[in-house]
Amino acid sequence: MDIVKEVTKLIQSKIEDAGYILSEVVYEKEVRTNFLRVIIDKQGVIDVDDCVVVSKIIDPLLDEADLIEDNYILDVCSKEKGCE
Repeated sequence: MDIVKEVTKLIQSKIEDAGYILSEVVYEKEVRTNFLRVIIDKQGVIDVDDCVVVSKIIDPLLDEADLIEDNYILDVCSKEKGCE
């Protein structure tokens, strides 16, 4: 199973319905921690509040679908500023 493709299919329409653009989904391991990075964009400036809104939209979808067996950190960030 390609996690990135499955997550993208699961969340893309919900993100777009909320007025955002899904730029990229990345699933990667840093040291011993897995990160699911959802990189978003929109017309205008993305701020932390936008990242929180999108996180609240997709977190329950991800929990319900249970696509990722390993523990991971969900990181929603902007295309412009990147993920930290």
